[in-house]
Amino acid sequence: MAMKINTPLNYISLFSCAGVGCYGFKEEGFSCIATVELEERRLQIQKYNKKCKYETGYIAGDLKLDSTKHAVFSEIKYWQKHEKIKGVDVIIATPPCQGISDSNHKKRPDEIERNSLVVESIELVDTIKPKVFVFENVKGFMKTLCVTKDNKIMPIIEHIHEVLGANYVISGNILNFMNYGANSSRTRTLVIGVEKKYRDVITPLDLFPNFQKEKTLKQVIGNFPVLEWGEIAADDFYHAFRTYNKEMRAWIHDLLPGQCAFNQEDPLKRPHQIKNGVIVENTQKNRDKYTRQRWDRFVQCVQTRNDQLAAQNTIHPEQDRVFSIRELMEMMSIPYNFKWYNNNLQELNALTLEEKRKLYKNNEINIRQCIGEAVPTIIMRQIASKIKKQFTKKICDSAEVNKIIANNHLDIIENMRTFLESNPEKLDLPTLMRITELCNAKREQNAAFYTNKFLVNEIMDKLPSIKKEEIRILEPSVGAGSFLPFLFIKYADVPHVIIDAVDIDENSIENLRLIMQNVEIPSNFEINYICADFLLYDSPYTYDLTIGNPPYSKLKNRTPEISMRLLCNVNQDTNDLAEIFLEKCIRISDCVALVLNKSILSGEEYQETYKLLRKVNIDTIIDFGRYGFTGLSIETIALIVYPNKRPGNTMVHSLKYNRTYKQKQSYITDDKFPFILIYRDEEFDRVATKLNFGVFDVIRDRQITKSMTKHEKGLQDIWVIKARNIDDDGKGISHIEGYDVFLPLEVACTLNINTYVNNKNVYLTPNMTYNTRVIKNVPNVIPDGSVAVLLPKEGIQLTEEQLNYFSSEEYRRFYLIARNLSTQSINVDRTSVYFFGILKNDK
Repeated sequence: MAMKINTPLNYISLFSCAGVGCYGFKEEGFSCIATVELEERRLQIQKYNKKCKYETGYIAGDLKLDSTKHAVFSEIKYWQKHEKIKGVDVIIATPPCQGISDSNHKKRPDEIERNSLVVESIELVDTIKPKVFVFENVKGFMKTLCVTKDNKIMPIIEHIHEVLGANYVISGNILNFMNYGANSSRTRTLVIGVEKKYRDVITPLDLFPNFQKEKTLKQVIGNFPVLEWGEIAADDFYHAFRTYNKEMRAWIHDLLPGQCAFNQEDPLKRPHQIKNGVIVENTQKNRDKYTRQRWDRFVQCVQTRNDQLAAQNTIHPEQDRVFSIRELMEMMSIPYNFKWYNNNLQELNALTLEEKRKLYKNNEINIRQCIGEAVPTIIMRQIASKIKKQFTKKICDSAEVNKIIANNHLDIIENMRTFLESNPEKLDLPTLMRITELCNAKREQNAAFYTNKFLVNEIMDKLPSIKKEEIRILEPSVGAGSFLPFLFIKYADVPHVIIDAVDIDENSIENLRLIMQNVEIPSNFEINYICADFLLYDSPYTYDLTIGNPPYSKLKNRTPEISMRLLCNVNQDTNDLAEIFLEKCIRISDCVALVLNKSILSGEEYQETYKLLRKVNIDTIIDFGRYGFTGLSIETIALIVYPNKRPGNTMVHSLKYNRTYKQKQSYITDDKFPFILIYRDEEFDRVATKLNFGVFDVIRDRQITKSMTKHEKGLQDIWVIKARNIDDDGKGISHIEGYDVFLPLEVACTLNINTYVNNKNVYLTPNMTYNTRVIKNVPNVIPDGSVAVLLPKEGIQLTEEQLNYFSSEEYRRFYLIARNLSTQSINVDRTSVYFFGILKNDK
């Protein structure tokens, strides 16, 4: 299927300055609905470049004002009516971000308040709801504090996730643009969000610019003509520079590349002033001022005052001047045809020298400042190109994938290979990987399930940046290779990356090879395809990172060799392959990031695992809920741990509730509770102090089946009580027509659970629910597996007050947190029954 999009794609640009960055969207054929800029003189430059189709699209105004926002909304409505657009495709925002604080809450309130324009941008995205949003800003953008509309002070990235995370998959990266296609150093933050309805096929990481080796100054401007003093190039009006006092020329004339005028031996050649006939040397506040640049180095960051010798990195490597506007445009990857005046280049070149100098005098500072404040055009053009490619490519839904499989008889592995070799260019990578996973003949046997793209994107956002010349990454159950394309992006800046891709199924390895033959693997990456059982796999390396989605199944065959290997595991009580993978990964890696069944946080078979996890650094837990796997009704988490670091703080992020919690690891892994409580908080603790825990054992029926029961009660039948029969308020039970079932007495007497029929000392509670309630055992009923039987220790008798408390909002919230906000696998078992605490004043 092709996605329903506007043709051509459209965008809105906020805080657009002269429109240098978003000119890249124009070059890619996007239509600009509206562009907002506070200063009219800069908006005028956008008009010269015919950015908007309609004059009303150029909006000069303050985005804090309702009138400015309404102008944007009016333009969207106009386009919906006259251009028949379905909605806004992209919003680009580069808001002023002042008062950089790196989470310093002592920063002056007025500096934090100035970041309200960031908040306005976030609110506009939330109101307009584009398919994609792009925020570009300073390096410290994500940690910078802002004041929200409800007067909370928080880091900007947290506010972005709080407001937009429910509807968008979001990634933020700090990039030096010179390594991503721009021609000069510029370390900035990009935050990209993609609507969640596209999450299985498009993620933010798909839209970031590509890594490229930086260029030297010689490569960028080495071929520009020499400029004599005060010259304006005859064939290029923009190749010129503003002259300065001739006395200053002596300060730089003798400098060699890399030398600074402040280091001259002759005091007359050092920057100075003459006051009352006395030489007063200038203060060297920055080592890059009055410094001649070097041809063989990368291009330094272009500053706003690039017209001054005294500014940073402005002096030409050979000539006694600052860089020309054209040279600066080249450094900022601004296209040659970008217009700073309404005249085209030929018309400007034809002007007289006097006319040219007049234009320079009136406009040069504005142009140079706009260049210094701009986003390099090539960065935004790459993002625009990728958005266009992603939203116009053919995307196969589940029905189409199944049709492809059926039409090509892809249940046969040889046919799969033939198909992959002949068709990859027609299908997107996620579809190919999905087909590969579905056609895996041993899929069920090896518990190999496709990992959705957005899930991988969320994990990548939390992985460490590894600053080494060479890193080793292990994927212990690689399957269709879902993580690999994202690793190419995440570690594009590492000189050499070695990935060991391990899988037990030789067909999976062969299909992965075929897929990767049709993927552009970066030259700095090396992939080793290894067909092996990870439990028996020996590597001589300690990995910098182990990442993946281990199998969701039980170890069925403990061969003597495997049994020997598992003797070093802490948890000898489990056959869960994912847990066994986790332990091995912890032993051989500096960082481990695995997708696991959420039950690993609280299942009774993982008690020893919790002891292990308490000792390592749990950096991040991402709670995916049921988002994780198509076709599987399980909840998953991503667990990111650093085995060689001491426990510190843990970031817990819930996708379902779009909330991020910063927890002290020792707090959520407190061994006074039976398992890890990732959402523990002060209210939970307050309730916990009121209760005595560990007062019940539990048992549930595992024998009653539908085939044993009937809906009509006979004379010798017993009512089978089920979860919904227990009233919501915990006051009693109710019959439910069409839901009630009955069991012959002669059958009931043979069941283990029959021991508790008419036992006045036990209690009943629904098994799979947060809507907790506990009732006294009911005469002449038998509970099925949807009801847990609570067995009090030491002959405890519950009062009416206690029974009522189990149905209270306070206890229900407490129990919700105790079960880690889970919706699946929340059976009342021997571990979780611990939290059925009784009030300390209840005797």
